[in-house]
Amino acid sequence: MSSYSMLGAYGSWAAALANEGPNFLSFRHTHWIEPAAWRPAARQRFRERVAMPDTEGAEECRTERRYEYDGLQVEELSWQLPYGPRTEAVLLKPAGARGPLPGVLALHDHGGHKFHGWQKITRTDSEQNAVNIDHQARAYGGAPWANRLAQRGYAVLVPDAFAFGSRRVRIADLPAAIRDGMDEQESEDPSYITAYNRWAGGHESTLAKSLLSAGTTWAGVWLAEDVHALGVLCGRDDVDAERVGIGGLSGGGLRTVYLAGLDDRVRCAVCVGMMTTWRDFLLNKSHTHTWMIYVPHLATEMDYPDILGMRAPLPTMVQNNTEDPLFTLAEMRRADVMLRQVYEKADAGDRYSCSFYGGEHKFDIAMQEDAFDWFDRWLAES
Repeated sequence: MSSYSMLGAYGSWAAALANEGPNFLSFRHTHWIEPAAWRPAARQRFRERVAMPDTEGAEECRTERRYEYDGLQVEELSWQLPYGPRTEAVLLKPAGARGPLPGVLALHDHGGHKFHGWQKITRTDSEQNAVNIDHQARAYGGAPWANRLAQRGYAVLVPDAFAFGSRRVRIADLPAAIRDGMDEQESEDPSYITAYNRWAGGHESTLAKSLLSAGTTWAGVWLAEDVHALGVLCGRDDVDAERVGIGGLSGGGLRTVYLAGLDDRVRCAVCVGMMTTWRDFLLNKSHTHTWMIYVPHLATEMDYPDILGMRAPLPTMVQNNTEDPLFTLAEMRRADVMLRQVYEKADAGDRYSCSFYGGEHKFDIAMQEDAFDWFDRWLAES
């Protein structure tokens, strides 16, 4: 282990506070024998720590537009949560599809790009912004992966996350002291989008501190809104609620970890480019990540992989990149060992898959094909 850490000379002391584990609410702990006894206890404490806000009273989903594009039926949707601007989303499915389809909640990434949300992993009849063309080229092999999955026979819902796209923080709603010279524009000009994204990156710590002061967490807000979006997907007549999966890269992988760990409506999960350990964040990589990850006190009760492990024995795939600068390879491999131990202890080793791909932070075509095959394996009609 390197003598350097994110805390300088305080690193070894802080690492000792987190300890090597397994902590008590990990299924790897010797106290737990049966998943059915452990899971409710772990999830209850997780809910307490993540502090999700109440989304009761949200308005029903509304269809804003419906049309066909590239062999798909596209529905542009929106719904109003009890707080903030309307959430926008897009639903993609094969044109002319009949009968309930397997569904996937496709979760967009962070990527340092907050001006847009669902547009980052889709393509529709609207002109694609140059920022998103570049983003898909760098992160997704140039492909809108939500479209590609829908073309395989899925109903794919892609919602905007809190602080992204339709849910982004508007400059006009902020005091001048924290605008940093930015003004409010609805412009799709790439130069303005780049400037907004730079400003939004700096605003993250202010937003996170304010959420903590309100008694919630950024992770909790994301999770609450994704739980609601999952309900929108599962409640559709054209979706088989018994065959629903979720997945995403990076920030979408984080959202997958938290939602799949908590909600058994998720029958199959794919976490891409977002699996490591609390030790990795603590000592090595907290500077490469944002506030959405962190949940106070949770690290003393379960490790980061244990959150996703709360879904065992339900099928779970993890995809890592060996040169990913957001994590250390040793801790990605250590996280794989933890999750494998959870699944083997739950007598479900065949329902866990972890792969390491060459390259940096991405969800490229080869990875997408493996992920889609995993969805097919567990969500295809028997």
